[in-house]
Amino acid sequence: MTLTRPLLAALALIASLGSAAADVVATDILGREVHLPQPARHIVLGEGRHLSVLGLIHDDPVALVSGWRLDKALDEPTMQAYREKFPTIDQIRPVGSGNRDISAEAIIALHPDLVVLTLIDRNDPGMEVARQQIEAAGIPVAYVDFFSHPQENSIPSLRILGKLTGAEDRAEEFAGFYQSRLDRIRDRLAVPGIVRPRVFFHVHAAPQNCCSTVGTGVFHDFITTAGGQNIGNDTVKGVLGNVSLEYLIGADPDVYVATGGTHMAARGGLVLGSGVDAETAQAGFERLISAPGFSSLRAIEEGRAAGVWHLFNDSPVHIALIEYLAKTFHPELFEDVDPAATLAEINARFSPVIVPGTWWVTPKP
Repeated sequence: MTLTRPLLAALALIASLGSAAADVVATDILGREVHLPQPARHIVLGEGRHLSVLGLIHDDPVALVSGWRLDKALDEPTMQAYREKFPTIDQIRPVGSGNRDISAEAIIALHPDLVVLTLIDRNDPGMEVARQQIEAAGIPVAYVDFFSHPQENSIPSLRILGKLTGAEDRAEEFAGFYQSRLDRIRDRLAVPGIVRPRVFFHVHAAPQNCCSTVGTGVFHDFITTAGGQNIGNDTVKGVLGNVSLEYLIGADPDVYVATGGTHMAARGGLVLGSGVDAETAQAGFERLISAPGFSSLRAIEEGRAAGVWHLFNDSPVHIALIEYLAKTFHPELFEDVDPAATLAEINARFSPVIVPGTWWVTPKP
């Protein structure tokens, strides 16, 4: 059969339409359209700890990642849990290590099909230059956000990753799980007349050099959603700031919440989170709340105090923390809510690994 020129043109148009239809297109958190010829299989992560986010929607996230920036890397217990199940994690190549430091040359050499950066990267001039170089090499870049505005952006960002990696169904499943729990909290707190306790959030908590706290941003949003009033917002004009112990005593909060992690061991502060056993976390919390000044706080005397893992702040798993805070602020409203069961369900349904640890702690009776 002889193909006429009009027929050839028609076939070419059909082929091009088919190719366009096969493209993967997603709008990232900055509103930029990202086009891939097929779902990404060789990804560079701007933040290494976002491997755990990929793990919520992929059974083997390690197989998808070719490179990562070591700043904001997986903590060692989480890394070990992944290494035990996915030994090839040690083949992921570093592409930068400092804060907001990334090597465009190292990324380009890996020939990835997608680079994932964060909303914070967008505001850094050096990162912007690197992004331009990467895109000039024909490598797509997508922005996500699980940190700056976690309640607003975490689920849209997870959907972006789902779209770009062919895991849309898994992303929607987690989104439904997350939203149902968030809706439960919001619905119960919508009842008129609920008194919102005044909360002091002591971040990176240690008994000395008191006290770092939050004005706006991640933890402020969590406190508000969980039905509390962040008293740090009255004095700290930004995300993070310091107040004196005298201020804290004078402010007389209804609830005291401290954050900590393994990074606080060297500072003599609250140690809890991944890889930390319950006895260690409890002992550290008791030392904190029995320190001079803290022990006289009404919130601590009345047992309205808690310690929580700081690194809930960069993953959609933070929904369990919001539940925990809501139950701490309003125990009568959330008596039936079990944040530990929420974490267990996330591990069972979504996460490819289980990381042992202690995620929150309260004073001994």
